[in-house]
Amino acid sequence: MEFVLYLMLIILFTKLAGDLSVRLGQPSVLGKLIVGIILGPAVLGWIQNGEFIHYFSEIGVLLLMFIAGLETDLDQLRKNWKSAFAVAVGGIILPFLGGFAIGEMFGFAYHNAMFMGVILSATSVSISVQVLKDMNKLNTREGSTILGAAVVDDILVVILLAVLMSFFGTGESVSIGLLITKKVLFFAVALVVGWFVVPRVMKWMAPLKVTEAVIAAALMICFAFAYFAEIMGMAGIIGAFAAGIAISQTSFKHTVESKLEPIAYSIFVPVFFVSIGLNVSFEGVGSQLGFVLLLTVIAILTKLFGGGLGARLTGFNNHSSLIIGSGMISRGEVALIIAATGLQSGLLQQQYFTSVIIVVIVTTLVTPPLLKFMFRDPVRAGGK
Repeated sequence: MEFVLYLMLIILFTKLAGDLSVRLGQPSVLGKLIVGIILGPAVLGWIQNGEFIHYFSEIGVLLLMFIAGLETDLDQLRKNWKSAFAVAVGGIILPFLGGFAIGEMFGFAYHNAMFMGVILSATSVSISVQVLKDMNKLNTREGSTILGAAVVDDILVVILLAVLMSFFGTGESVSIGLLITKKVLFFAVALVVGWFVVPRVMKWMAPLKVTEAVIAAALMICFAFAYFAEIMGMAGIIGAFAAGIAISQTSFKHTVESKLEPIAYSIFVPVFFVSIGLNVSFEGVGSQLGFVLLLTVIAILTKLFGGGLGARLTGFNNHSSLIIGSGMISRGEVALIIAATGLQSGLLQQQYFTSVIIVVIVTTLVTPPLLKFMFRDPVRAGGK
């Protein structure tokens, strides 16, 4: 029954920390992330990472991105697809070069230095989504661009990783052509199913004489899309986001949103936030402090200005470009997965694994206050 104690601690302390964070003028998610570090092995050691945390956090991040899809303005997303692509490309090129340069500076082998670039190229906007939701900015031009860029970034980074593993990894060789084909197939199937099948499934299940048939149908669709995304080499959160967009085009949008948020935010999403902090361990980092500090600065600045440059070149003003760049900084769970993959394939040296994880966590912690600070600027965002 230890997991019940874990749940109690997570729910209690994330709510208290979130409230304190808001009172201090910061987004509530910042306090929740810090709680994970405090309760985890790095400080108090009250909560240990394990299967329970892993599965609950997986559901939490899927529900978070599913709700983001439900609340997304599809027209705004369509209008900003060029900007989203430019932001994703800019947010990959500069971080990749920065990570590679750090690797070279610290004497890494060529392929290890390239992998460091791949890790810095990753983006997870699940944290940014929460901040944007808290500030009612999810459907602004900047918010839609950040969401679109995250989808493109996921595709490009996974292809980059596959290329690197094909040439230098110790595991099986990866077919780049097959990888790209699977991603194209994912979007084609998601579009057709989202447009034609999802509305029919919702209408078919809604009248069933059982409790919460509509929510059950929505969750089934969310998890099916997420699973299909994983099979096709995409992050599950992209599938969940696509499912949310599909249901947002039906008459069930508000019902699903109003009933799903209490489920997600009372249990599953808090576990996800805490799980990020549980990955922190300061053991053996003292000897690599210079590496950690330098990599952290490069990780933050290259995403901020790389993503911001892509936005600026596609019509955003300087302020809006910095908002978008800020929203792309968090590496979150995507980079954690890539780092673990690199460790298994020999592309990331064992002695640098903990340091890289700390850098990933710091970028995730920096994003909420930075994004809120950028939106506070009196200059009106979204202009050309």
